[in-house]
Amino acid sequence: MMETHSLSRLIAEISADLGNPSLLIQVFALMSCFLLAWLLSRSIQRYFATVDQSSGVLKIGVESFSRVLWPLLALVFLFFAKLILGKFQHTGLLKLFFPILSSFALIRFSFYVFRRAFVRDGTVGNALLLFEKVFATLVWLALVLHFTGMWESIFQALEEIILPIGKSKVSLLAVLQGIASVALTVVLALWISALLEARLLLIPNMHSSLRVVLSRLGRAIFILLAILISLSLVGIDLTVLSVFGGALGVGLGLGLQRITSSYVSGFIILFDRSLSIGDLVTVDKFSGSVTQINTRYTVLKGSDGIESIIPNEMFVSNPVQNLSLTDRSVVLVTDFTVAYDTDLDSLFPALVELVSQVPRVSANNPPSAYLLRFGADGFELRVSFWIEDPENGRTNVISDVNRAILVLIRERGIELPFPQREITVFQAQAKA
Repeated sequence: MMETHSLSRLIAEISADLGNPSLLIQVFALMSCFLLAWLLSRSIQRYFATVDQSSGVLKIGVESFSRVLWPLLALVFLFFAKLILGKFQHTGLLKLFFPILSSFALIRFSFYVFRRAFVRDGTVGNALLLFEKVFATLVWLALVLHFTGMWESIFQALEEIILPIGKSKVSLLAVLQGIASVALTVVLALWISALLEARLLLIPNMHSSLRVVLSRLGRAIFILLAILISLSLVGIDLTVLSVFGGALGVGLGLGLQRITSSYVSGFIILFDRSLSIGDLVTVDKFSGSVTQINTRYTVLKGSDGIESIIPNEMFVSNPVQNLSLTDRSVVLVTDFTVAYDTDLDSLFPALVELVSQVPRVSANNPPSAYLLRFGADGFELRVSFWIEDPENGRTNVISDVNRAILVLIRERGIELPFPQREITVFQAQAKA
C-alpha cells in the first residue's frame, strides 16, 4: 500500500531543509523533471506529425493524447528523481508535488478516456462537461483528504456503515467500491471499443458494413467482459446470471420479439452487405440516404432533410429498393408533346446533343430520344438520360433538362400543342 504523508509532516520536512543545499537540489530536480517532460512530449508530437499516413492510427492517438503526455512523463521523471534522491537526502518537496502531479495526470487521462469513449461527432455535450467538472472536484477533494490525513478515517467510517440488502448485510464502502469498479471497467471497455472502431475506419480495403459489424461486436464483447470482471471484483457469484438469463428468455418470449428481431436483423444487414452508409434506399413509404446503421435501427435522411429512424426488421421483412447497391447510375425521363408538323429526324439528334451538355448528365450512358405514341394533340416524345450522383437530388437535374429543351423548342419555332376542344351547342326552335 502507498505510504501516506500528512501535509503538516511534509511542511515540517521542507522547513527543516530551508537554507540547506538539499532543498535547492530538490527544486532543481523538480524543474528538471517538468522541463524534460515538456521537451520529450514536444519531440514525440513533432515526430508523429511528420510520419506518413501508413502510421495514421498511431499519429492520431498521439495527437489526441498530447494533453495527457506531459503530466504523465513529468510524473515518471518525478518518481525516479524521488527514488534516487531519497537515498541521499530528504525529499519533502518532491513528496509534496508527487500526489499533486498524480491528481493532475489522473484528471487529464480520465478526460481523454471519457471523450474518446463518449464523443462521436467531435462535439462535447454539456452533460459530459458537467461530469468532468464533478470528477475533477472529487479528485482534488480526495487529494485534500490525503494531505489532511482524513482519508483513512473516512474509509473506516464508510466500512462501519452497514446496509441491509435482503438477508445479507453489506458495508457502504463495499457498495461504493462496487459502483466504482463497474463504472471504471465499463468506461475502459467503451474506450477500447472506440479505439477499435477508429482503427477499423482507417483500413482502406474493408467494406463499410464489415467495419460496422466488427465495431458493434467488439463493443458488445468488451462491455460484457467489463460487466463480468466488475461483478467478480465486487464478489458477486456469476452463477446468479443463470437466473437473469432465464428471466430474459421469458421476457423475449412475452414481449420483446420485435426488439430482438430488430437487433438480429441489424447484424444480418451488416453481414450480407445489402446496405451501406451512403446508399439511396426506399423501404415502405420512406426514402433517403443511409447515414447510420445501428444494431437496432437505421437512419435514412431524405432529400428534404428529414431523418427517419427505421427498425432494422423492416429491411429484412419488406422489399427494399437500393438505388446504389451495385451501380449508382439512375435513369431519369421527361415527356412532352410536339405538333404533328415537327421534323423528328432533325429534332432527335439535337435533343440528344443538348441534354448531354447539361451538368450532372452522365457521359458514360448518353441520352436517348424516343417517339412514344401518336397522341390526340401531337407526337408524344420521351427523353431519357442517366445520372451518377442520385444523392444530390433528381428533381433539380430534371428541371435543368426541361429548361434546356424548352429553349431549343423555342429557337426552332416548334409548337407545343395543348388540348383544344370544340363544343357545339344546339338550340331547339320553339313551335308556333
